[in-house]
Amino acid sequence: MASEKESNGRKESVKIRQRKLSDGTTSLYLDIMHNGKRTREFLKLYLNEEKSRADKEYNRQIMAQAEMIRSQRQIEVQSKQYEVLHEFKTNTYFLPYYREMCEERFRKDSRGNWGNWSSCLRHLEAYCDESTTFKEITPEWIKGFKTFLDNVEKDNHKHASEKGSRYYQGLSLNSKHSYFNKLKACINKAFEERIIPVNPLRGIKGYKQDETCRVHLSWEEVVKLDKTHCMYPYLKNSFLFSCFTGLRKIDIERLTWGDIQKFDGFTRIVFKQKKTGGQEYLDIPKQAEKYLGEKGKKDELVFSGFKYGPWLLLELRRWVLSAGITKDITFHCARHTFAVLMLNFGADIYTVSKLLGHRELATTQIYAKVLDKKKQEALSLFPEMEENQDK
Repeated sequence: MASEKESNGRKESVKIRQRKLSDGTTSLYLDIMHNGKRTREFLKLYLNEEKSRADKEYNRQIMAQAEMIRSQRQIEVQSKQYEVLHEFKTNTYFLPYYREMCEERFRKDSRGNWGNWSSCLRHLEAYCDESTTFKEITPEWIKGFKTFLDNVEKDNHKHASEKGSRYYQGLSLNSKHSYFNKLKACINKAFEERIIPVNPLRGIKGYKQDETCRVHLSWEEVVKLDKTHCMYPYLKNSFLFSCFTGLRKIDIERLTWGDIQKFDGFTRIVFKQKKTGGQEYLDIPKQAEKYLGEKGKKDELVFSGFKYGPWLLLELRRWVLSAGITKDITFHCARHTFAVLMLNFGADIYTVSKLLGHRELATTQIYAKVLDKKKQEALSLFPEMEENQDK
């Protein structure tokens, strides 16, 4: 099963070769002669030892697959496409490449962001298979994945048609926005690493993120919490510290006394953001200092005992309710509170963006919209006026 052709006095050939493996199977690969150079392409196809008719039929199908690939490579060689495709490694398998990115995010990112990468992987595994290569990642393939996200069920990756509409719960707009961005990051990286010659994302629009309600506390409510007893002091101190600094819970969990310094009359935190990986220098207000407690050794945690989880969330909500606050509060609401209070007290949006460690100003502008809503609500407080009945 081979084909040869003369090109400028040189033989051009693509042949199927076999290599016996220690486990008894036989690995198939292509022996490609092009422009006087020999290369090998392992096909990830294997023949079994023929001990039965089933083995023979299986091997026959595997050889048919190998011949299809060989024929395609022969066409590429003859049409001078092979040099481009070989240079860009378009035969790289897509799912293993994406999984490697997931593992990288697991080591570097917050658990929340890694969870989004992992969730997207489950949807990609349902949409394509292990044999999918980057050569197949076309604009049509990407549009097909968007259609898949539009019709897939939230939890078990089944299509809407597989269950009655009464029980169907599709993905939220924000989930689709997040998953598409994960695929986008993967394809962009493959393009930068010269795995694909053309970026198939060009001209394809993603999902517009839905603006969710960002629950925050008013200044009066923060004061109430400060005066209300909490069963776990490290929970109270860490939450209110976040209200005055905007630090994420993951960064508060990892904060050590060695991260806290004195600089130009201010207490400064020098740390690396877990989510973005960026080095941050954050001066904190005097109101936040009292929640730090007694200074310990450099490698000791500032908020020892604080480890956020479902149980601590329950205790947080009990404390909030005991203060007479009925809002649905999570720990991240402290970060929202910091942002809204800063803007409400007159800080400019650019400065607040830097204090929060946002890379994009648009992320901070969401909080400005919260204030606009409050202004609109204030305007609606005018009582209705009776119509003047001039006669």
